Formats: sequence, structure tokens, C-alpha cells
Amino acid sequence: MKKLLILLILFIVSCTGKNYVSIDNGKENIKIDVEIADDLSERTQGLMFRESLNKNSGMLFVFEKEEKHAFWMKNTLIPLDIIFISEDLEIVDIKNAIPCEENNCKSYAPKEKAKYVLEVNEKFTLKNSINIGDKVRLL
Repeated sequence: MKKLLILLILFIVSCTGKNYVSIDNGKENIKIDVEIADDLSERTQGLMFRESLNKNSGMLFVFEKEEKHAFWMKNTLIPLDIIFISEDLEIVDIKNAIPCEENNCKSYAPKEKAKYVLEVNEKFTLKNSINIGDKVRLL
């Protein structure tokens, strides 16, 4: 019975645990609280219709394959930095994206292939000295 109780507690703790991404900018590790979008439905919805995003938080899009995944800002109400991350967990591109509530929204594609894409508040990369080539850890 005691083992079952311990397993139940561990399960509950793991379900309520948060996901983080850490970016090493050469001076410090910046920790970002992320929501994970790892299936088609979650990736399609993304951050659409949200009116705000907490200061050190974002959404991490996880793809099956490393490709030049393009993003658009249809029905996204907040300006974002889009950080494209390779399979080797290195930042390969960063785009600044503006909100779009129209039908013809601009598309943002990376210069290099990416397996992960991290969306954070606009100017987050500038304020935290995050650049192409910085290393990323998924926590």
C-alpha cells in the first residue's frame, strides 16, 4: 500500500510539473516557462486569440521532422519573437512577428531547418541578448 501511495504522489507531481526551455546566451542561462504544442491541433491553435503572454513564458512547438516550418500570425493578437531551433538544440533563426487579424497574413519561415520553434513576447530575444547560434536545453 505504501508503494502505491508513493507512485500516486510521483504521478501527480509529474502531471503538475512545468516545462521549461533554457537558452545559454554566453553570459547566463535564460529559463522560459513553456506550454508544449506537439500535435497538429495544438500547433494549429498556437497562441491565437490570446491577449497576453507572461513575461518569461512562451509556447514550444515540437515537430516530428526537422524542416523549414513556416509560421503565420493569423488571429494572433500579441507581437512575438519566433525562435527556430535545430534538432541539435541550436538557435538557427529568429523572426520578429506582428499580429494579424486579416486573411492575408505574412508568413515567417527560417533560413535553416528547425525541429523546434519557440514563441515568446516581442523583443524578448533583444532584452535577453539571445542570438542565432545560442544553445538551448529542454527541461
